[in-house]
Amino acid sequence: MRDWREARAAWTALPLLAAVALAAPARAADDAASPATRPAIQTNRWAEDWSVLADPRLRTEPFDALKYIPLWASDPKSYVSLGATFRQRFESNDAAGFGTAGARSDSYFIQRLQVHADVHFDANWRAFVQLEDDRAFDKRVVTSADQDRADLRLAFLEYTRKFADGTLKARIGRQDFAFDLQRFVSSRDGPNVRQSFDAIWADWETGTWRFIGFVSRPVQYFDLRPFDDRSNDQFRFSTLRIERKVLGDNELSGYYSLYERAGARYLDALGDERRHVFDIRFAGKAAQLDWDLEAMGQLGRVGASEARAWAVGARAGYTLAAAWQPRLGLQVDAASGDSRPGDGVLGTFNPLFPNGYYFTLSGYTGYANLVHLKPSLTLSPAPRLKVMAAAGLQWRATTSDAIYGQPSNPIAGTAGTGSPWTGAYGQLRLDYAFDAHLTGAIEAVHFEVGDTIRNAGGRSSDYLGAQLQYGW
Repeated sequence: MRDWREARAAWTALPLLAAVALAAPARAADDAASPATRPAIQTNRWAEDWSVLADPRLRTEPFDALKYIPLWASDPKSYVSLGATFRQRFESNDAAGFGTAGARSDSYFIQRLQVHADVHFDANWRAFVQLEDDRAFDKRVVTSADQDRADLRLAFLEYTRKFADGTLKARIGRQDFAFDLQRFVSSRDGPNVRQSFDAIWADWETGTWRFIGFVSRPVQYFDLRPFDDRSNDQFRFSTLRIERKVLGDNELSGYYSLYERAGARYLDALGDERRHVFDIRFAGKAAQLDWDLEAMGQLGRVGASEARAWAVGARAGYTLAAAWQPRLGLQVDAASGDSRPGDGVLGTFNPLFPNGYYFTLSGYTGYANLVHLKPSLTLSPAPRLKVMAAAGLQWRATTSDAIYGQPSNPIAGTAGTGSPWTGAYGQLRLDYAFDAHLTGAIEAVHFEVGDTIRNAGGRSSDYLGAQLQYGW
């Protein structure tokens, strides 16, 4: 759960950073030898801690006066920090949805602009507000994940307090959640419009344990007028989660969620959806070996049908002690489909709130009725450059159910026909950090479809994406 770990690291470091800012002149020589460092720009901007700029030696960039605006001179933990993120991506997709249902070749730009204010009233109280403007230029089919002009993305009030045996954190308002590798619960950073939740959230951390609980209503996105996004009781998501550090810094976690949605539609079920979700994960690293293993089960109802579904995901890699730091990776995923339509039991897995780039940015397939095998090789030929090449093989768990695209859209004409084989793809991705603020990425995917998609009117597909992102 990378984003939670980053947030936890920032909050754990806060006492040390404040101590540096308040250090007495007699300790100036020691501080000069090991000053605090500026925080890195993160995907979730609320996870950054700019209190270090209370130390004027770290104000080394233009506009640092806006990154740390003191509220009260006597309290370096009381400040306002302003920031912005701008992302521009060109995408070319010659066969969205594999060209079925009349989809045509499409090339377009998507643009995301975020501005935020992080207000720390003191060491305990904080408010964070972020506005987001998402636009899609020249895109043939614009969905709620592509465009949402001028709206409120985040707005929450947070309380943090340290006790002798742990730390309490609580938030209320519009916020986001990102669990683990974001297979199933994410802030949806792949598409243009990110996912937010109107929620009450609490966190207790003590020793090697962490306990998280929240009740939320996922935000639903509209683009009719500015500030028209909203949530309601027709869609709810609540979670209790436990994490523990084991065998060193490795993480064992599990959670229970209740997913409730009115008017859900599946190929074999229609009506109000209520799923009980059980998830367990073990992730860590030992020497050159890293791994991330996760399994999820779902029980409940969709309309008159009983819901029973499951999914598993595994990523593992071995980094060689050689030039360019080659990492040999292997990814295995599987998710259930509905094997007996009409029997009153829905077996199609619900991927909840998937990331959008867990497989590839192309969005050709989703995490339902799936068996997926993906070996990969990642290289670092330069300090700020990563190159990843991968090949993916995909099957259906059952031919009685459809092949699904992202996030969970059935491809017309594939359910109940054809073979388990879906197809194979090749992926090449380059990520480069120009500096602490500007990053770039290029991703190319070719998906060679099997006969099931061809017989449904689809064809092999090519995707190319090129992105620049600037954070201040």
